[in-house]
Amino acid sequence: MEISPHLQGILDNLPTKPGCYIMKNAAGTIIYVGKAINLRNRVRSYFHADASHDGKTRRLVRDITHLEWIVVGSELEALILEMNLIKRHRPKYNIRLKDDKRYPYIKVHWKEAFPHVSVTRQMTEDGSRYFGPYTSAWAVYQTLDVLRRIFPYLTCDREITGQDSRACLYQDIKLCSAPCIGAIAQDGYRQMISDLMDFLSGHSETITSRMQDEMNTAAEELRFEKAAALRDRLRAVQSIIERQKVVFAADYLDSDVLAMARTDGEACVQIFFIRSGKLIGREYFILEGTEETTDSEVMTQFVQQFYAEAASIPDQVMLPNQLEEAQIVSQWLRSKHGGKKVKMFVPKSGQPKDLVQMAAENASETLQALRAQWQADSHKQEMALAELQSAFRLSQPPNRIECYDVSHTQGVATVGAMVVFEQGVPAKKLYRKFNIDSTSIGAPDDFASMEEMLTRRFKRWQSASETVTPAPGAKADESFSFLPDLIIVDGGKGQLSRAVKVLEDFGLFEKVPVVGLAKREEEVFFPHKSDSLMLPRHSQGLYLVQRIRDEAHRFGITAHRERRTKQGMASKLDSIPGIGPARRKSLLRHFGSVDKIRQATLDELTAVAGITKAVAESVKAHLD
Repeated sequence: MEISPHLQGILDNLPTKPGCYIMKNAAGTIIYVGKAINLRNRVRSYFHADASHDGKTRRLVRDITHLEWIVVGSELEALILEMNLIKRHRPKYNIRLKDDKRYPYIKVHWKEAFPHVSVTRQMTEDGSRYFGPYTSAWAVYQTLDVLRRIFPYLTCDREITGQDSRACLYQDIKLCSAPCIGAIAQDGYRQMISDLMDFLSGHSETITSRMQDEMNTAAEELRFEKAAALRDRLRAVQSIIERQKVVFAADYLDSDVLAMARTDGEACVQIFFIRSGKLIGREYFILEGTEETTDSEVMTQFVQQFYAEAASIPDQVMLPNQLEEAQIVSQWLRSKHGGKKVKMFVPKSGQPKDLVQMAAENASETLQALRAQWQADSHKQEMALAELQSAFRLSQPPNRIECYDVSHTQGVATVGAMVVFEQGVPAKKLYRKFNIDSTSIGAPDDFASMEEMLTRRFKRWQSASETVTPAPGAKADESFSFLPDLIIVDGGKGQLSRAVKVLEDFGLFEKVPVVGLAKREEEVFFPHKSDSLMLPRHSQGLYLVQRIRDEAHRFGITAHRERRTKQGMASKLDSIPGIGPARRKSLLRHFGSVDKIRQATLDELTAVAGITKAVAESVKAHLD
C-alpha cells in the first residue's frame, strides 16, 4: 500500500523499545490501540504488503492517518497501559466488552465503625470491600434483598452512638439489627458484616458453624428470642447453600470456569464461579469487535478486561483454549492476586473439562437468546418509527428525534433538557442541558424558557453550518451540528407555539417537523392545527414517544436538582460579608461543600487564595 509522507516519517522514527501504539483516523479518532515488545518492528509490520493480513487488519490500515506511541519500561507495563487505553477510548478495531459503562458492584464500607452496604459502579481504594462485577443491577439488588433478610445491615446514614431513643421502621420488620439503639454491639455488628462478606465470597462453612454454636448458647442461657432469630438466619443460609451445586471437594482451589460462544462479530463469555467446591454463581459478558479474530485472541482480551475490573482473583482459571501471551497475562494476574500464582489451564479430562463444556453450552444458549431479543427489539423500534412516520405524516422515518423539557422549582434553578434518540434508542452522549437565565426572560415562564433553549440549540447548528473550515483539531458537536427528523416538546399548544416561532426564525419550519406532547391524555398537538391526535393505546409508536418524553423529564429533573444544590451552596456563602463570586468559587473549589467549609479551621481557610484572616473569621462567624 502507498504510505503518506507523514506516516512514513513516523514509521522511520519509531523506537525499538516496549510500549503501546495508538492509531487514529482522519477525524483524529482513536481506532486501534496495541502493545509491543519492540514498537518499531510491530507497528511497521502493519504496513507491509502481507497476504496473511485478515480483512479487519487491512481495513484498519486503510483508515490510519496518524500514529502515536508511548514507551514503557516492560512488557507487563505495556499490557496494563493497553488495557487502560482500550477501556478509556473503546477503539473501533479493538475487541472490547459491550455496554461496559461500568458494571455494578456490591460495596461493603468496611472502614466505617458500623459498615453499611451499597451498590456502586466504581471501585476506589478507600478501605471498602467490593464484590463483582455483575452484569445486571437488578440481579445485584435481588441479591442484597435476600442478604439483608439474613444479615440485617444498616442502610441509613445516621451517626451510630447506641444511645438513640428509638429505631426506625426497618428494625420492626427485621431488616436492620438497630445498633443505633444498642440492640447489637459494635463487635457483633462487624462480625455479622464479616459473615456477609464471607457468604458473598462463597465461604459459608464457618458462618453456619458459628451460627449453630451461638444459637445453642442462647438457648442454654434461656435467651429464646435471640436463639429463634439465629435459627431463622441459619435456615435461610442453609437454604441458599443447598441450592448451590457441589462440584468439587470443599478444599478444592477457588476457581473461575470460562467458555465462549461466537457469531457475527460478537462473542458471549460465560463464567462459573466455584468457591469452596460449590458453584456459587455465574455471569455472562458480551464482547464486540471480534470478527476475523481467533478464539485465543478473543479470550485473551476478555481475561484482561474482565479481571482488570474484578473485585477478586481466584486461585485458578479454567479456559476453553490457550491464551495468547499466556505468560505475561499470568504474570499480571499474579500481581493482582497479591503475588500469589494464578493457575491458568485448559482441562483435558474429568469434571473440570465437563464444567468448561457446560459453560460453553450456557454461553451458546445465552447468545442465541440475546440475539433473538435484539432482533425483536430492533423490529419494535422499526415498527415504532414507521408508525410515527405514518401518524405524523412525515416524509421518512424519524431516525433522529430530539425532545425538549423545562424543569424548575417555582422558577428557581431553571434547566432545559435536550435528549436525543437515534434509531429508536437513547443516544446519551448527545444529551445536553441548558441553564436558563431567568433574569433574561423576566418572571418564571415555561414558554419563554422553551424558546430560549431552542434558540440556543439552533444558534449552535447555525454556527456549525457556517463554519466551512474547522480549526485544526476541532471536532463538530454532533448534538447540535445535525438537524433532527422530528422535535417533540414536552407540553401543549403554548410550548409548541414557541418551538414553531424559533424554527420559523431560523428558516427551518418547513424542514424540521415538530409536535407537542401534552401530559394529561398523551395528546399530540401539531403546528397551526386545533385538533390533537391520540396515538393508539398499545401501539409501539406511543410507547416510544412516552419513553422519549419520560427520558427528557428524568434528565431535566436530575440537571435541575444539581443546579439547585449548587445555587443553595452559593447562596449561603453569598450572604457572608467579604465573600464575592471569586472568593466563593475559590472556597467551593478547595473544600467541595459548605459543610466542609464550616468544619475548616481558620488556618485551613486562610490557606485558600484570596481569603484573609478577617474574611476567614467572617466565614466562621456566619457558618457556625
